[in-house]
Amino acid sequence: MKLSASDVASIVGGVVDGDKKSTITKLSKIENGDKNSLSFLGNPKYNRYLYSSKASIIIVNRNLEKKKEINPTLIRVNDPNLAFSQLLEYFESQKDDEKGISKNAEVNKSSKIGSDIYIGSYTVIEDNVEINDNTKIGCNVSIGKNVKIGKNCKIFSNVNIYDNSVIGNNCIIHSGTVIGSDGFGFNKDKNGKNLKVIHSGNVVIEDNVEIGSNCSIDRATLGSTKIMNGVKIDNLVQIAHNVIIGKNTCIAAQVGVAGSTVVGSDCLIGGQAGIAGHLKIGDRVQIQAKTGVLKNLDSDSKVMGFPAINYMDYNKSYVHFKNFPNIMKVIDKLLKK
Repeated sequence: MKLSASDVASIVGGVVDGDKKSTITKLSKIENGDKNSLSFLGNPKYNRYLYSSKASIIIVNRNLEKKKEINPTLIRVNDPNLAFSQLLEYFESQKDDEKGISKNAEVNKSSKIGSDIYIGSYTVIEDNVEINDNTKIGCNVSIGKNVKIGKNCKIFSNVNIYDNSVIGNNCIIHSGTVIGSDGFGFNKDKNGKNLKVIHSGNVVIEDNVEIGSNCSIDRATLGSTKIMNGVKIDNLVQIAHNVIIGKNTCIAAQVGVAGSTVVGSDCLIGGQAGIAGHLKIGDRVQIQAKTGVLKNLDSDSKVMGFPAINYMDYNKSYVHFKNFPNIMKVIDKLLKK
């Protein structure tokens, strides 16, 4: 695919600074861009590459000041990172998508399949499934009974979607993820034996959600585990039964959220954080990496540590913690006196 500088500016809402007829056929990093490639400058620490890059076009901040002459044509935008993401999406949308149902797929006759669908080899779709228009499903996917999947979704290979799960429009689910598995629930009988709690609920995933690879989202005991509109989940994340994740929340890798916890909207949860069960996390909460949350958090909180405390308090406490050996030496000397 070939785009001119004017074409690129039109796609990202930018202004051309240089040759409007300059063309690109691919995207590249700014440090190793070559002729006919487009790069972007999203971080000031890469500014030096602006003057040595061989890329034909570079997307930069609208207010960038040139220190010397630049060979590439510039596209000036408000947010270079966002503009480059738009271009990545544009390039992806122009690829020739496969369509049709593989002869090796197994689709139950009671299921409803929309138009412009792709279903890969050895995928199994059980009774009464509904898959809407322009959804792409890879190879070796298992889709249980009564599942509903919206429009424009991408379900990558080796995903398992259990019975009664509901997936909205424009969702992406990466390989190895399991939607709707049993929650981790057991009761003790009089002899101390673990008795499994039956989970008869489901999982509801709203629109514009992306779930990384090898995640597990458990179905509810009763009712629904819910992933709300716009949520983004990284790889290797565990969401337990009856959890609700609020709109536009982002969760990094290796996070675990225990059962029946409600996480608010627009939260940021760092990698390897753990959240205990039956808690309420407010809106716009920021939980730093490796944090252990054991109690409710108010909206707009920023926490770190185990157990979680205020982020600034943690940083102040850490200063004393790392100096503790020297502090103890002073205390020992005072005790001896």
